[in-house]
Amino acid sequence: MHGHAMDPLWVKAFLTIHIAAGAMSFLLAPVALATAKGGKQHKRWGMVYLWSMGTVAATALPMAFFFPVRFLALVAVFSFYAAFAGYRVLRLKELARGGSAKLIDWMAGIVTLAASALLAWLSWFRPASIEVIPVVGVIFGFIGMSLAMRQMITFVVKPKEKMFWWYGHLGNFIGSYIAAWSAFSTVTLSRILGNQWYVWLWPSMVGIPAIVLIAAYYKRKFALKVKSATA
Repeated sequence: MHGHAMDPLWVKAFLTIHIAAGAMSFLLAPVALATAKGGKQHKRWGMVYLWSMGTVAATALPMAFFFPVRFLALVAVFSFYAAFAGYRVLRLKELARGGSAKLIDWMAGIVTLAASALLAWLSWFRPASIEVIPVVGVIFGFIGMSLAMRQMITFVVKPKEKMFWWYGHLGNFIGSYIAAWSAFSTVTLSRILGNQWYVWLWPSMVGIPAIVLIAAYYKRKFALKVKSATA
């Protein structure tokens, strides 16, 4: 997404805000991850990151239809949803004890599921309409659908894992960071390397295994704590 001297003033303003919020989110995600989990600094920088991602998505949507880069509009939906779901899961700890999700959780999940399904469909059947390599767009669409469906399934089939919220919080926030890097890579690196599939997918190829490894680390850590507590 790039500006032009003849672009309307609102586009220039949105682009400036979009870049500033994007830069802030790139810088703050590692800060939030590095600070003590549950501490004041972690919560503060995590919330700033969430609002930064919200600003990135809110400015990306109108600009994506103006330029147009509809692919990025649809990616913006699930990149913000990942951060939103990572935040909301902290308010949904009671799901493991029979609690219920709120209307906003269902609405956000349904919107993301629909936008991601549209992304997959357009990518395969109308790739020219959203300027995307078909397979890449379908992969992103299925990632978004999987994200939304996994969240909504926990609303109905209550999670048995007591620490489900921890894994959801961590995985979703890192997932949103992966999506942000994907959009950034698509816009910037494609100008240098061309419209290659790896320009779009390298953040997922690096980030998804990282989520799996980090989750496995914490599962072992929690298991050892339980073991030592019961010994």
